[in-house]
Amino acid sequence: MVGPRSFEHENITPEDLKRLEVCERRVGYKFKDPNHLLQALTHSSIKTIDNPCNERMEFLGDSVLGLVMTEFLFNFFEEHTEGDLTQIKSVVVSTNTLAEESLRLGLDEAFQVGKGVTHRRKLPNSLLANVFEAVVAAIYLDGGIDVAKEFIVKNLYHQVLAVEKNEHSLNYKSILQQYVQKIENRTPSYRVLDESGPDHAKEFVVQAVVAGKKLGVGTGPNKKDAEQEAARVSLEILEIDPAMGE
Repeated sequence: MVGPRSFEHENITPEDLKRLEVCERRVGYKFKDPNHLLQALTHSSIKTIDNPCNERMEFLGDSVLGLVMTEFLFNFFEEHTEGDLTQIKSVVVSTNTLAEESLRLGLDEAFQVGKGVTHRRKLPNSLLANVFEAVVAAIYLDGGIDVAKEFIVKNLYHQVLAVEKNEHSLNYKSILQQYVQKIENRTPSYRVLDESGPDHAKEFVVQAVVAGKKLGVGTGPNKKDAEQEAARVSLEILEIDPAMGE
């Protein structure tokens, strides 16, 4: 239970402190130094010298998240192949999944962004995923790897089970690659057709190409997600059922 905290951090306003304490209750962790959480919840559009943005936190959180999830999957699925583990991990730590978890934890309500970023009714999935990674880093810096591991597994365990039960998005790129290699003895490639939007809300348009033949086109907040969508559309064009794998 997160109790009251005395106001002893000069660069944190009483209003910010209240916001941070609400966020602490939602993530289930009380910070020894709330400045870690404050930085994790600060977008580059409002950063100051005294209050840096969360971009460096995202970098660290991404690595911590990857390590923890890799170790967890390795130990949890002892009979799975490297390919199976890679496919599960790619979905669990994807932009869309992390964005979903950010919304569930209410991180979008605690995240501070500039007015120019909030003209949409909903923050882009890329920003929502970034703030989840930044919070992972904040917990890691404040409490260490064991506490960070507990947070990650607690909040992503149900996503792991969903992928295992095939209730989540499939790895369409992997399925398309297996099919094309089997039929054409080639590997699909992906071409970026367009890249637009500011850094905090990018949109990529990508097309899958097989043996010079243009297939599906997909869009996404990053190349990885756009390629997945392009592969999914390509499977539809080729009339391949992703659930069957061929």
